[in-house]
Amino acid sequence: MPALDINGTTTNLDVPDDMPLLWAIRDVMGLTGTKFGCGVALCGACTVHLDGQPIRSCVTPVSAAAGKKITTIEAIGNDPVGAKVQDAWRQVDVVQCGYCQSGQIMSATALLQANAKPSDADIDNAMAGNICRCGTYGRIRKAIKIAAGIPSPAVAPAAQPQAPRKA
Repeated sequence: MPALDINGTTTNLDVPDDMPLLWAIRDVMGLTGTKFGCGVALCGACTVHLDGQPIRSCVTPVSAAAGKKITTIEAIGNDPVGAKVQDAWRQVDVVQCGYCQSGQIMSATALLQANAKPSDADIDNAMAGNICRCGTYGRIRKAIKIAAGIPSPAVAPAAQPQAPRKA
């Protein structure tokens, strides 16, 4: 019976050691913010933090998480960086359908916890394992930069059309 520390609460779960962590989180603990997407760690919808590192909970057995700190989307806002990421997500209105967003936020938070001022390449690398079928990647990048306090490049105002000259 593995003891799991999920969002600061330690719970002994009567589940098989090889059960995917995702099912323990969702079905046993009732924390449904973490999503099932592909089941083979390719889409990122199931991303949670294990001792601060983003992992794919759909392929991580419960036994691998025993004795470690698990953080899910339900508690990421308790972390100052996680709260900044969530605020930026709302400010930019990143979400379209929303299904992938818990995993996106978890990966973005882990990135900013490790690298407070990431480059575009750093963002691409950290977010590469998270798929958004709605294509909100531009808004995700913008929200990460806002959460990191990276100023957006100034955009020149559009040229005003000139009135035709009379000959």
